[in-house]
Amino acid sequence: MGVSRVRVVQLTSRTDFPEPFDRLAGGAVWLVEDVERWITEHQPWKARGADEPPPPES
Repeated sequence: MGVSRVRVVQLTSRTDFPEPFDRLAGGAVWLVEDVERWITEHQPWKARGADEPPPPES
């Protein structure tokens, strides 16, 4: 996703983030499809490859 580890923890802690596919000794594992769907639904600018959301329309 191109974000820091701290941001990953923030995002994966959200109630609307997909549940992990599995939890291993090294940490949680998500399916790529689930994460990509979440990005498209919740952060469409990231799905388009932009770093920031577009400015609000005035």
